Amino acid sequence: MRHLPRRDPQRPEDDLSDAVFDGFAAWCAELGIEMYPAQEEAIFELLVGNHVILNTPTGSGKSLVATAAHFAALATGRRSYYTAPIKALVSEKFFALCRDFGSENVGMITGDASVNPTAPIICCTQEILANQALRDGPDTDVDVAIVDEFHYYGDPQRGWAWQVPLLELPHVQFVLMSATLGDVGFFQRDLTARTGRETSVVKSAHRPVPLHFEYRTSTLHQSIESLLESGRAPIYVVHFTQKDATDAAQNYLALDPLTKDEKARIKEMIGGFRFDSPIGKDLRRFLTAGVGVHHAGLLPKYRLLVEKLAQDGLLKIICGTDTLGVGVNVPIRSVLFTQLCKYDGTSVRILSNREFAQIAGRAGRKGFDDRGDVWVQAPEHVVENLRLAEKSETANSKKKPVKKKAPDRNFAMWDQNVFEKLVDGAPEELRSHFHVNHQMIMSMLDRPVRADGVDGCASIRRLLTTNHETRKRQRGHIRRSIAVYRSLVDAGILEFLDEPDDEGRRVRVTVDLQDEFALHQPLSLWALEAVLELTEQSAPIVDDVGPDGTESDDDTVPAPDDGCGVGQTPATPAPARSNEVDHALNVLSVIEAVQENPGVIIAAQVNEAKSALMSEMKAAYVEYEERMERLAQVEAPKPNQDWTYSSFNRFRMRHPWVGGDTVKPKSVVRELYERSMTFGEYVSHYGLKRSEGVVLRYLSDVYKGLRQNVAEELRTEEIDDLTVWLGAVVRQVDSSLIDEWERLIDPGDDPANVPVRSNANGTVMDDTRAFRVMVRNAIFEWTQRLAARRGYDVLVAAAVDASEFAEIEDVAARLAPYWEQFDRIDVGPDARSPERFVHEPASGRVAQILLDPEETNEWRIEAVIDVEASIDQQRAVLRFVDIVHDA
Repeated sequence: MRHLPRRDPQRPEDDLSDAVFDGFAAWCAELGIEMYPAQEEAIFELLVGNHVILNTPTGSGKSLVATAAHFAALATGRRSYYTAPIKALVSEKFFALCRDFGSENVGMITGDASVNPTAPIICCTQEILANQALRDGPDTDVDVAIVDEFHYYGDPQRGWAWQVPLLELPHVQFVLMSATLGDVGFFQRDLTARTGRETSVVKSAHRPVPLHFEYRTSTLHQSIESLLESGRAPIYVVHFTQKDATDAAQNYLALDPLTKDEKARIKEMIGGFRFDSPIGKDLRRFLTAGVGVHHAGLLPKYRLLVEKLAQDGLLKIICGTDTLGVGVNVPIRSVLFTQLCKYDGTSVRILSNREFAQIAGRAGRKGFDDRGDVWVQAPEHVVENLRLAEKSETANSKKKPVKKKAPDRNFAMWDQNVFEKLVDGAPEELRSHFHVNHQMIMSMLDRPVRADGVDGCASIRRLLTTNHETRKRQRGHIRRSIAVYRSLVDAGILEFLDEPDDEGRRVRVTVDLQDEFALHQPLSLWALEAVLELTEQSAPIVDDVGPDGTESDDDTVPAPDDGCGVGQTPATPAPARSNEVDHALNVLSVIEAVQENPGVIIAAQVNEAKSALMSEMKAAYVEYEERMERLAQVEAPKPNQDWTYSSFNRFRMRHPWVGGDTVKPKSVVRELYERSMTFGEYVSHYGLKRSEGVVLRYLSDVYKGLRQNVAEELRTEEIDDLTVWLGAVVRQVDSSLIDEWERLIDPGDDPANVPVRSNANGTVMDDTRAFRVMVRNAIFEWTQRLAARRGYDVLVAAAVDASEFAEIEDVAARLAPYWEQFDRIDVGPDARSPERFVHEPASGRVAQILLDPEETNEWRIEAVIDVEASIDQQRAVLRFVDIVHDA
């Protein structure tokens, strides 16, 4: 910024503050920004050195105050942090600040990677700042912390990260911002007492765009029609499940809210956009009718497209979930709540005042609307009963009683009184949710002794006795910390010195915390060790899933130990390294085991397994009770689970800070690879059309894990092939998740100027290495199909494009001599060996050498790549040529 005043050590502080304010005001004037009174007050308070708690409505310009805080810090030679609860918002702010202050002055740190981490302005998630505060305390290199969405302090799982910096960074000037803070008197008093710095609360109920609330007893469809007819679109229709949001969009197409010109503009804007996933055709139909869908189950490219069309005023109805409140740029005029209750993971309950205010606050577009409308629907059964009663009044002179409709199951009742209390109610007071874990204790114990003699032990005592918890809960945390400390001692993680080291410590941690805890997933350190163990060991594989995909007879699977290795099962040998492909797949299973379970995918795998088992049991006339018992035991595939749990339990003995975390063996990417499926085929197969975003995020997380958690010296050509293939799969669907991440780990000269590609424009053949893997998978899948059944109709039945094959009788005839000589085709690990695969890129010839029981290697399947079909279908399309016998 050219308006930054120069720092002069001889200049009086008051004079410098005036210069900073004048410089920032000049920048605002240059951009045509006129500050609101609350903004001016907040900026003045932070310039005189006070903490600021900014509690103003959505759309009142809190971002401008944050920019002023960065401006003031940079002008006075201080370091400022911007924190937010989600990485998407951190990334958005990073690029905005790069534009405002220059990319050389802005850095970003997330759990995935970092860029320019020594910059004077840093954007990061709140957990990053909290962990730095635990590790370095008052020596943390930050002077100003702008904490966005501070109401997350009250989150039961994550709230500790919003509390720890307030406790451990007394030298920092805080700017705490949210539209829904409630009573902040406690924070005002506590911050001032801890830091000796005054704390100013800037609160305003004034919204640049006022809200108008209404309770509706008309049907949902009628309410939307009323909003459209009165010119109050765009309308955000709030649902509370992704399924409801997607299904509802279909119902509004008949409203036809667009003009002919608007329809033409939409068709022009989305003309080159690839709606190439299973839900793509539905979304295209919705969007061309002016109806959008926006929730986390969609691919990022679809959500970005909806946001773009909404910003241009071309979407009149947007169906989404209640997660719109944080970090999503969708300008809307009206918010329509379909209900006022939600399932919170435990029970169905009425929305809190804070939740209602967060969603309602999105109504009204600054600069476009003179007001925002928030409508709430009465319960569906109440609306229906009113309609039935009215119909009965007019149709039946005898007024026969009408059977009333009952509410749905899992329903929490609301009425107009509940609605009015939510409208008038203040957000609930934020409650402390402090936690103690191994990482917290280790980070603080490893601190250098400060000049005043305070060491890590003293810091822990102070943290445990001066946090925001009640005294009763503090005593519980103290007991927990003692147990953690003892487990660290028992595991040999702490080192006790006779003489202080060069940092004054007599107790220190024996591992490098900064390196180990900077990994992509909490259990990534185990992944590093497990991959090394796979590389070094070779023994018979122990697996719950056999080569034919059925469960093994041995169903005694050791569960992960709940303690720090106490009572663990004996070590299980590592899976055998039959060949490089087999080894690469076992490494992949390690990386998958440290990812969070994608619940919707796991559930779909279980349902498919149950359906297959049920069909098998019915055919075998298994008794009902036995059926139910066996169905209850069905699980999703867990490759190498015996060894995985055994390895992790041994790891936990040496690394007790993992606490309650455990590995979760699963097979999603591995299944995608082994079954040679495209993303779309996988989604369609499991019926995951409404959850494509979940599937893609999981694939991209595994890709990152393969990149980050397999040491360079342990990488093989097959592991690299698998990694490149997975990256290509993700990019073909939506490149934004990987492109943005790779920009962070390799930003180049100017990360602010590198565009994000939200929709790949290349073909599946552009990455020759990844396409080769797809070709190899495709022809090996043919081998698996042939080996599974001698009836060749399986080839055509399972094919996406039946024209890949010659006449089915011809295929059968070609392989008949093989079956006269051998009784099976081996499809185990050795069958996938690279030596059995032939690929000639110039001619497009492909061959798979069959592994027969005598290993003669005389039989092979030959095919040719169909280039045009591969590009059109975005997968490797092969045409069957022959089955050849080299006698």
